[in-house]
Amino acid sequence: MTRRIALTVSLLVVVLLVLAVVPLGVLLTDREQTAFRGAAADATRSISAAAEEHLSDGKSDEQLRRLLDQAQRDGGCAAVYDAHGQQLARTSCPTATGGPVPALVAAVLAHPDPQQTRNVRTDDRLTVAAPVGDGDDAVGVAVLARSTDSLDDRITVIWGWLALIGVAGLLGGTLVSVRLARWVGRPLHEVDLAARRLGEGDLAARAPAGRGPQEVRRLAATFNTMAARTEALVHGHRAVIADVSHQLRTPLAALRLRLDLLADAAADRPAAAGGSESGGASGGGLGSEAAADLAGAQEEIARLSRLVDGLLAAARAESAVPRPVAVRPAEVAGERVAAWEPLATERRVTLSVHCPPRLVAWLGAGDLEQVLDNLLANALDAVPAGGRVRIEGAARDGDTVLLRVVDNGPGMTAAARRTAFRRFGNPEATGTGLGLAIVHRLVTANGGSARLTDTPGRGLTVELELPAARSTAG
Repeated sequence: MTRRIALTVSLLVVVLLVLAVVPLGVLLTDREQTAFRGAAADATRSISAAAEEHLSDGKSDEQLRRLLDQAQRDGGCAAVYDAHGQQLARTSCPTATGGPVPALVAAVLAHPDPQQTRNVRTDDRLTVAAPVGDGDDAVGVAVLARSTDSLDDRITVIWGWLALIGVAGLLGGTLVSVRLARWVGRPLHEVDLAARRLGEGDLAARAPAGRGPQEVRRLAATFNTMAARTEALVHGHRAVIADVSHQLRTPLAALRLRLDLLADAAADRPAAAGGSESGGASGGGLGSEAAADLAGAQEEIARLSRLVDGLLAAARAESAVPRPVAVRPAEVAGERVAAWEPLATERRVTLSVHCPPRLVAWLGAGDLEQVLDNLLANALDAVPAGGRVRIEGAARDGDTVLLRVVDNGPGMTAAARRTAFRRFGNPEATGTGLGLAIVHRLVTANGGSARLTDTPGRGLTVELELPAARSTAG
């Protein structure tokens, strides 16, 4: 942005300088040329008037000689011709007798006009001719040839000063444009960096609010207010999660412990009664229905504990702001498979990983581990004995990492797949119904996407598209 502003202002300065300097230079050049031609014409008319007094009135040629000498001192050459084109007088320099002079003298004698002069411009000289005489019949022609070196020097000086002024104006405009661009662009760049840090999880990121134009200052102040509120909300959310975790888990654990103690006491009571008939009938132990109810209560407490853990995990996933780091899916997948291998062996399910070791994703620290844990837990619950679960990885388009968790279990219906990423959205779920919601939240928070497809033949495939790190090599 800074460069674009500087280039735009510099281009505008160049256009303004061209529109101002070039016409001014042309005007001054034309003015100098007109003045030079006018001075030469005036000098030629003076010589013509002196020649007329000598030729028509018979006066002495002293005045004519004086004017010819003056013309030569001024750097010109002059000559006077009679009505037949014969030379009557001239300066010592022969420039006013050759070149275009004969044709110019003939043209003036053929069409004399006392009010006008004729001039011819050659490479380095201006030749001016004026008729001698007041009437239509000219008695002669006065010719003055003057060098244009002085005119060219003045024009060069004019254009040199104009060029210097233009360069100085361009440098000044460029300096002002760069300072203006930095004044506007640097605060915006700092706001952009602060927003990027906030998006990467640095909740303490703030933008300098006292620099740049008023609009940029207001933008920085608004951003800082938003960042402060976001930080307060996230910290408040995390505090609520911690409080809920403590308040819910403690009574659930106590209740589960009491039920376990009650079950143990009910199991020991028949033995303590010594098998007496009266004790067994009246209170020596719990009846079969009471024992079944107690076991059901224990299962409900365990399910409620799992549900609370799932809700807390989902809440943490939603409140987390990931700070991306380079993650190798092959290493993470290998670690998670090793962690779940004992359970898989117990259920006679085969786990495998097929992922290029050089594949690198750009994710929040620990997020991929949570994603794979939830997916492997769901797969192990769904796949029957003798089934298979494998993790596959590949690079896509150079900037995306494609990760699949493939199983050959019963799969999911199309309706269940459409709602599986919502909390409790899967009506076919056998667990808490929160695992896929947590997966979706973690993946999308890192700029990726998740979808469910059928495994060819039978089963379910979870496809994760994750952003690739810059160092991904395939």
